[in-house]
Amino acid sequence: MRTYNTEIISVGTELLLGHVVNTDASDVSQALSDIGINVLYHTVVGDNPGRLEKCIKNAAERADIIITTGGLGPTCDDLTKQIICKAFGVELERNEEEYRCIYEYMTARHGYTENNTQQAMLPAGCTVFHNSCGTAPGCAIEKDGKIVIMLPGPPKECRIMLRESVVPYLKKLGSEAIVSHSVKVFGICESGIDDMFAEEMNGMTNPSMAPYAKEADCFLKITAKAETAEEAEKMCAPVMERVISRLGDNVYGVDVENLEEVAASLLKEKGKTLAIAEGFTGGFLSDRFTSVCPDPASLRAGFVMPYAGTSEEVAEQMAVNIRNSSGADIALAVGGDDEGKFFIALSSKDETFVRPVKVGMPRPLDFRRRSAANYAFDLLRRYLSGLNVI
Repeated sequence: MRTYNTEIISVGTELLLGHVVNTDASDVSQALSDIGINVLYHTVVGDNPGRLEKCIKNAAERADIIITTGGLGPTCDDLTKQIICKAFGVELERNEEEYRCIYEYMTARHGYTENNTQQAMLPAGCTVFHNSCGTAPGCAIEKDGKIVIMLPGPPKECRIMLRESVVPYLKKLGSEAIVSHSVKVFGICESGIDDMFAEEMNGMTNPSMAPYAKEADCFLKITAKAETAEEAEKMCAPVMERVISRLGDNVYGVDVENLEEVAASLLKEKGKTLAIAEGFTGGFLSDRFTSVCPDPASLRAGFVMPYAGTSEEVAEQMAVNIRNSSGADIALAVGGDDEGKFFIALSSKDETFVRPVKVGMPRPLDFRRRSAANYAFDLLRRYLSGLNVI
């Protein structure tokens, strides 16, 4: 099975100046990781023809696949296609189908100007990736043993084109099937997971396993390659079984998005309603819950109750009071202070639990709020699953 190595080149002076966060590189890397394609380099370059051409040539020396984001628009500094075609000796030609789509789109909305034609100019013989939520199409060329893929810069357009066009295109490069699963963990940090599985991970090639940290939680990714998806799944299965068994109830799900999604699903499954009272989280907990809740009616009430400080007793009373006043089956309450200490309380009809948590300082307020919310959702998950709560 051939291994493909990739370099991602993000084009745009605004990225270098920090005016725009480069989420495209992260999205592309994650999409490639999911299908077993290695990313070796990330490069960011401004809208400068000479420097961009140098980046393209450097990438061609060390990568099998070059993926660019940005520089496909209608303005004079959108030069990605032109520079790539120059570097690989490919002519640009007008794609009539894309020209028609761009012309109709712009005429109906803003009025067509001639510079929009630039977006329909594509490398001769390329594979065209239609842009279903914007005007600039993407494309791929195969030349001199290299694959070059060009994607639009706006994050939404880039993500959708990745999903709809680029991933299916790249999957055709080889006959192998790639299966990947993420074991989501809360309560053990990335270094702790690495310490638990380091010996096993260092001895693995296929399937492979690696820990990744997210903000305030982490996950362990298990990937296998085989001739068929069924074979790859069979290779992953015993590894996942060992991992989940060893991590125990710190595993909150496999291939799930986050803790709030799991907690909300369990709440619906159990037919329970929830109320939330927040101190220093300032509505953050309620916002995260409602963004994933499959049944909006399950949240009976959400209140923000600012406190200068808090204690175990205060958090417990907050939970009890909002459950009684709202008529919800379960209530969560979060109280905290400016020193990184907070209390998470859960109250049901029959019992109330309080979990004290200390976040090492100094930590930004946003991190402490996210940590508190994660602890709250984990407390709810554990309670609804019949696990040890504290």
